[in-house]
Amino acid sequence: MYKPSRRTLLRAPIAAAGAGFLAACTSSDSEPSSGPQRASGGEKFVPAGPRGYVNPSDPEVLAAERKRGAGRVRAFTFTAAEAELDLGGRSVRTWAYNEEVPGPLVRITAGDVLDLTLANRLPDTTTLHSHGVRLRCDMDGVPDLTQRAISPGADFRYRFAVEHPGTYLLHSHVGMQPDRALYAPLIVEDPKERLSYDKEWVVILDDWLDGVEGSTPDGVLSQLRPGGSMEMGSMAMGPGHDSHSHSHSPGPGRSASTHPKSSKKSTGPNRVLHKSHSRLLHGEGGSVAYPHYLVNGRLPDNPSVFRCRPGDRVRLRIINAGSETAFRVALGDHRMTVTHTDGYPVKHEKTDALLIGMAERYDVLITARDGVFPLVALPEGKKGKALAVLRTDKGNKNLPSTDARPDELDGKTVPARRLEPDDSVALGDRDPDRELRIRITGNMQKFNWGFDHKPYSARQRHAVRAGERVRLTLVNATDMWHPMHLHGHTFSVTGLDSVGARKDTALVLPHRKLVIDFDADNPGLWMLHCHNQYHSESGMMTVLGYKR
Repeated sequence: MYKPSRRTLLRAPIAAAGAGFLAACTSSDSEPSSGPQRASGGEKFVPAGPRGYVNPSDPEVLAAERKRGAGRVRAFTFTAAEAELDLGGRSVRTWAYNEEVPGPLVRITAGDVLDLTLANRLPDTTTLHSHGVRLRCDMDGVPDLTQRAISPGADFRYRFAVEHPGTYLLHSHVGMQPDRALYAPLIVEDPKERLSYDKEWVVILDDWLDGVEGSTPDGVLSQLRPGGSMEMGSMAMGPGHDSHSHSHSPGPGRSASTHPKSSKKSTGPNRVLHKSHSRLLHGEGGSVAYPHYLVNGRLPDNPSVFRCRPGDRVRLRIINAGSETAFRVALGDHRMTVTHTDGYPVKHEKTDALLIGMAERYDVLITARDGVFPLVALPEGKKGKALAVLRTDKGNKNLPSTDARPDELDGKTVPARRLEPDDSVALGDRDPDRELRIRITGNMQKFNWGFDHKPYSARQRHAVRAGERVRLTLVNATDMWHPMHLHGHTFSVTGLDSVGARKDTALVLPHRKLVIDFDADNPGLWMLHCHNQYHSESGMMTVLGYKR
């Protein structure tokens, strides 16, 4: 069974807590302290919106947190600040956690209390969202819905019990910040782990443009919207590009001041992608042509290298931290056995490749062969690749070429809807108590993404009640695919004759529908949104609220 090495433990910024501190801090009855800046200036934060709903720090939320228990406290500190980062030979100016990309590994055990202080040293407000974690609502990190955004120069203390093991992702939830380096892996180990393996490899995929030739995520968003400053990017247009114009206006939940004004300085080269196609995604790959794709923060010509011995059984925890790219992933000369998706175990399934949408996570097992092997992540429907290397040989073999393209990429790919949950996490048979139906709307020409033709407002509520089994049908009425994410819950991807894997993020293909079931067992106000950052920031977000 895998146990983290001493080096791994030393690298993780863990502060030991004394017995007196534990006794003082494990009560869930009161609002957690948030350092120099509390959740709302010393008061419990109550978002604007209709009455009759459970608010983020209401008694129902605190009662649910008490049920999760209060184990040992694991303390971490992230500092969000401007940073100069080395992507493996290329230097970029961006925003990052602790001047790293990816941000620092946070490793805890199920049952622990995560105590993470976020120090905001950015020139903008920020928050931190624990993606996929079923946590207390006032620690969910959604500005203007579960907390006030953290002001520049202020700190906020996120503190909550983590009940379920799995592979998760920490990231900012303000505007286009997730398309910078404001993300980090969260690994929650299972004290009753049933998998047997020798090594663990955390693999984080990303699409990158910030700081490259003057590009910023906000500048590219302005290019995508009608009336945007596309004419300014003609000097660096890539293959398949043209000067067709898209737009710019402040996104939902953001003030106009947080978006750079359209100008040659702020928008950089034209990054709009046209005429892409992906067979797996049943249409276009996306709207943004990224100049770079990364594995663990490194470019393909200077890749991250993972070393182990021939015959080692290796657990890969693969996380897509990208903002606008689905990746097809394969390891040369190896088959993978899928063991988990989005942190929850599935019945083991062998595959050659994986298709991973934004913010999805897959755990797989491989038995390492002798030699040097490329781990390749192809951006679906786009040009380029991300590359890392598995190395078991003791010799001096050269690293794989940046042109490496394993045959496995064209082999068997198991979609999430075909995976079956492990019996230990399968939702029990039950008819839904409530059915919700939401249409996914918008198009790439107007870039007017939303639900039911409505842009996002924090005042929106789709009502559910505690204790209900809810069936949510998402009907994709667009020509684009969307990775849909529900905060605070996991759901079962429901088929005609089967109960699907437990997930928190799932792809909805163009002109198809996604039917999911979930138990309303975590009171509060929870966001449902597309995890294409350019879509969500353009309006494809809404709120599920627990009705009293």
